Order: sequence, then C-alpha cells, then structure tokens
Amino acid sequence: MAGNSNKGRSNAEPAEDDDAYIDIDDTGPEGLKGADGGYTWEEEYKRSWDVIQEDASGSIQSSITGISSQHQRKRRLRDTSVVQRGIMRHMVVVLDQSDVMSTRDIHPTRIQASTAALEHFIGEFFDQNPISQLAMVATKDGLAERLSELSGNPRDHTDVLRNAALAGEPSLQNALELGMHTLRAAPVHGEREIVCVMGSLTTCDPGDIEQTLAALKAAGVRVSMVHLAAEVHVFRRICRETGGAFAVAADGEGLREALMECVPPPAVEGGRAVAEMVQMGFAAKASGKVPTPCACHHELGFTGFLCPRCGAKVCTLPTECDVCGLALVEAPHLARSYRHLFPEENFVERPEGEGAERACFGCGRGGAGFGCPRCGEGFCLECDIFIHETLHNCPGCT
Repeated sequence: MAGNSNKGRSNAEPAEDDDAYIDIDDTGPEGLKGADGGYTWEEEYKRSWDVIQEDASGSIQSSITGISSQHQRKRRLRDTSVVQRGIMRHMVVVLDQSDVMSTRDIHPTRIQASTAALEHFIGEFFDQNPISQLAMVATKDGLAERLSELSGNPRDHTDVLRNAALAGEPSLQNALELGMHTLRAAPVHGEREIVCVMGSLTTCDPGDIEQTLAALKAAGVRVSMVHLAAEVHVFRRICRETGGAFAVAADGEGLREALMECVPPPAVEGGRAVAEMVQMGFAAKASGKVPTPCACHHELGFTGFLCPRCGAKVCTLPTECDVCGLALVEAPHLARSYRHLFPEENFVERPEGEGAERACFGCGRGGAGFGCPRCGEGFCLECDIFIHETLHNCPGCT
C-alpha cells in the first residue's frame, strides 16, 4: 500500500504529510470470496437450483419429495394464539380475466388453474367460515365487472367462474374500487377483505392508485393477493399497507396453498377491535305439498327455511333474510365459526427417529413424528394437517 511509505521520492522533494496520501486497498480477488466459496455480493442470493440433487439412479424425485415435505411442515405451523378474530367476514374475490391468463406456464392454462383453485377455496372458505359472505369480481379490458353479489351460498360464486372470456388488460384500481363499493353495505362489526388472483404484470388504471390505497385504508379493507408470475412493487405495497398478504405461486399447487392461507380469519387489529351484539335467528325447516316462492331467488320450491321474525322463506342457510335483514343461521354454523377463537394447539415435532416405529394414533400407520402437547398421542404429518385444517380437535383428547 502507499499509505505511509516515502519510498520512491527524490531527496530534493519536500516531505509531505501522510494525510495527503490515499490508502489504496490492494486486496486481491481471493479476499472477496465468501465463506461458501462464492463472492461476498452473491451471499444474499439463494441458489435454489443447488437444492435439487440427483440420487444414485439419476432421479430428482427424492429431492422434490423432500421439498414438498418441507412445505407441508411449514403449512402445519399455524397461528394458534387466542386473540380476537373477525368470524363474520365479508370478502370480495377479484379474478384477472385478461389475455395474459391464457398463458400455459401453469398447466393447463393460468385461467383454468385459477378457476380450479378458486372453486376449492370457496368451498373451504364457507366450510370454515359459515356465517361469512363472499362476492366475485372480474377485471379485463381495463374495466371491472361484478360476477356475483355478496352471499353465503357457494354455488352462486362457483357457477360464474366457468366459461370465462379473456380480453384486454386488467385494471386493479377499478377492481379495488368496485370491491370497496360492494363492501360498503357490510356491517361495521364484520371484517372487510379483498383477495386478488392476478396474472398480469401491468394494470391499466384510469386514475391515481394512491388515492385508492388511501380509501382502502380509511375503509378498513384488507387486501391480499396471489400473483401467478412475479412480485410487482405496487401490488405488494397495497397488500402490506392494508394489512394483507402477498404471495407468488409457481404452479397450481402453490396457488391453492396460497389461497388456503386466506381461509382462517385474521386477527383483528387493536384499533379496529369493536365488540357488538349481533342479532341472529334460527330458521326452522319447512316443507309443503304446494310449491311456494323463496324470498332470495323468487323460485318455486317445496322445502325451505322460515325466518322466525317475518316468516319469509329462504332456500339455504346461512343467509340474510331479504325481507327483514335478520341473519339466519343454524347452531352448527356458530360452532364451526367459534372454533377459530380457540384453535387446536400445534403438535410438537419429535426428534428424528423417535416416532418412526410408533404407530399413528389417527390412521394406524407408522411415522408418528408429531405429538399432541396435551394428551401425548402421536400422529403422522398427514393426520396432523387433517386435524388442524379439517377436524379442529385432537382425537386423543376427545
């Protein structure tokens, strides 16, 4: 280095201060290597392709199975804290129906994979949130179109997903504005959410989306999004600032898993924790020899449920009476919603090899690597996920 040395100066030259010289770093290329042998600026990047390794037969199936198992293990670790959650949810699902959804990078096409995943999501949503309501919105040609109104009947939403016509570019701003307008009639004690499935990297908006973001935050609407291509800054920012989640799905299974994360009700934020009494009615089932029209669809039918307040007939439960506005439910609906307030505790993973020889208490097969912290019974990974996502109670404890 040339920091303190006077070597190379002539005697006639006056001595200069050492501060006049610049300390030059002459570290060679070897000094830039990181701990793993790569350059230091490469350490922040994950070389995901190095995870895939071939086995002795040249197959990568074992590596793929291992990665899938890791995703399942992450999926089983859910938030089991006892906090206030909004069990009466009002959700608008936005589906991108632009031309880019015909791309075949997700088998068979993006729109077909999205339709299948949304049909599964809608069924699971109403199974775990029976006193909630949902609406469908599509965006294409720079516009947004409401496909179905807010209702608690899954069939109203799954039927409109089929035979989608793709056209033009999407407009996220128009879709969010229409979603806010749809949720405007939702009661203040219910959660307001918008879940978007997007495939386009662009959005054709008529105005400033910053104003829409401010309106979303003022209305208390939580926006979550699953993208089928890549992360877009403005999309992720909207989700982050409204308290939602953003995910990128690499395939159809990833899309389904990302949507399943939106099924459990989120925790209510401290500033919006409002407790109110909600009046509900238990509608009695009735049948007759003469068909009578229902108040919800105006269709003739022999069976239905009668509102205890006004006597109007509705087709299915849960729903809201179209005549008097009373929320009509059954006792199992309240029980299925109540379980989110006191979720089943996560099972404890046992040390490797300890549960391999032990039979699963649920299915009887080996590999009981997860134990209930209360009763101590062992379960396999599949039964663990089934208990926490579907059964919602431990068979060993009951």
